[in-house]
Amino acid sequence: MNRREALAKATLLLGGALSGPTLLALGRWENATALALRDKINLSAQQKQLIAEVAEMIIPRTDTVGAKDVGVPAFIEMMINDCYYAPEHRSFMAGVKELEGLKFLQMSATQKVETLKLVEQKAKEEMKAYNAQTIKFGDNQDLEAMNAVKMGLPFWRLMKELTLLGYYTSEGGTKASFEYAPNPGKFELTKLKPGQKTIVY
Repeated sequence: MNRREALAKATLLLGGALSGPTLLALGRWENATALALRDKINLSAQQKQLIAEVAEMIIPRTDTVGAKDVGVPAFIEMMINDCYYAPEHRSFMAGVKELEGLKFLQMSATQKVETLKLVEQKAKEEMKAYNAQTIKFGDNQDLEAMNAVKMGLPFWRLMKELTLLGYYTSEGGTKASFEYAPNPGKFELTKLKPGQKTIVY
């Protein structure tokens, strides 16, 4: 199974855990929809470093690999550019620039955590407004076509979803969290021992 197939299957497994725009984005990527004519975000070296730092704080390196180790920052940039529409481009860049303006990379570890807690709280309020607009106008494609709103899914929601998707569909992330059994046996409920990884086939 290649990564594209893994992403498609992860979408089915996670179901409602992913937002509508992310599910649509995965569908566009899976079907290789041509999006080359649309504007893409251009990240500076500092902005790429900032995204990498936030992803690493979501899934840090411990006794297992972290987000940076498995290439999550590059995955996030690729997904935003190739699979999302302009509303998500705008909201993602707004979030990046906000953290950049706060000098996030120069903060201490404690300050970074407190800042991201505030960003998460703000995203909850943004999601309420976003959901209200979605109910009123339809899905993300409709929103862009009608220019009903200028911003898409909040930055923090995009960061969390894409960090998790990038990590758990990478070889390193999967091996860190699951035990791979290439030859599945009969289907049965298995009681895991303390500390034992979930088995995947």
